[in-house]
Amino acid sequence: MSLHTNRSEPEAGSRTGVWFVGARGSVAATAIGGCAAVAAGLWPPTGRATETPPFAESRLPSLSSFVFGGHDTVDCPLSEKAESLVAEGVLPHGLPPTVCAALAAADAEIRIGGPLPADRRGEEELIAGFAADITGFAGRCGAARTVVVHVAPAGDARLPPSSLYAAAALRAGCPDVDFTPSLGPRHTTLRAAAGDTAVPYAGREGKTGQTLLRAVLAPMFQQHALVVRTWSGTNLLGGGDGAALADPGAAAVKSAGENRTLHDTLGSLPEGKVHIDDGPVLGDWKTAWDHIAFDGFLGARMSLQTIWQGCDSALAAPLVLDLARLLARAHEAGLTGPRPELGFYFKDPDGGSSALADQYTALSGFAERLLEPW
Repeated sequence: MSLHTNRSEPEAGSRTGVWFVGARGSVAATAIGGCAAVAAGLWPPTGRATETPPFAESRLPSLSSFVFGGHDTVDCPLSEKAESLVAEGVLPHGLPPTVCAALAAADAEIRIGGPLPADRRGEEELIAGFAADITGFAGRCGAARTVVVHVAPAGDARLPPSSLYAAAALRAGCPDVDFTPSLGPRHTTLRAAAGDTAVPYAGREGKTGQTLLRAVLAPMFQQHALVVRTWSGTNLLGGGDGAALADPGAAAVKSAGENRTLHDTLGSLPEGKVHIDDGPVLGDWKTAWDHIAFDGFLGARMSLQTIWQGCDSALAAPLVLDLARLLARAHEAGLTGPRPELGFYFKDPDGGSSALADQYTALSGFAERLLEPW
């Protein structure tokens, strides 16, 4: 049995496009296949805040309205990627054949990205080409609006790929999500244009593991007046993330996001570092260790150690689906510019508090704002 593609279900003009940068990667494949499975009622919407009561009346687009496309520099079909994710234990057995129509529909809308090795195209040519791909996709699919979601590793070009794609999203008039530790629209050459844009955008780097746990634990120490002396951590990552974060610059950006949560919550940054190691054999799975040394009453020395083991794609996919729904609705409502209300999803959000409780309050308030008539 296979599901019919979502493209045949909603009427033209009521569809919502999601354009993945890194469309053949693990996160995109998990999101596309998972979207089809959840929309068909085969699996519950686990991990998606937008399916909880605060968002019930916010008029967010349904998953059944989503159509997918994207850019990538590899040519592995999504069906093969999905099967490899089954083998790694990321996707459930039997899912790829069930959602093969949705995967094939998305495959047909994936275009070659860049810059490729020895690519002779200049930045302006790349941006114009990417923007044309996005607008062409929206026209073919009958999407009322398209949200661009960046889930590809960062590059080292003068204007990095994340910023090239962000510029293309702005030019195409599309909301933009930077789910990676890359600059995206924050690059110095794009800040002015991004600030004046008529579309909403949010980022950067999704909060899916160690930082999420730190955002929960740090307020506990702060609210109980326990003095944190050191907070050290180690990340062991596989797949593309591990390889990308082997670059010292990319690792420094990730560490800065981890540290921001601690600094903003505790008022200062404790001693300690975050170490990042590449473990290719882990594939899409990651392990994070934290060691926290703190002082209690009368100077009693104590410690807390945590281990987080999770699947990056299974953690990230529901978040990017949430963000696509929220930014599509924000765009429909006429909201523009950076959306600090979506900091709940990011390590390094566009303003606002780093405390998870404050971020959830802001997100819930955003849901109420989306109820207003426009």
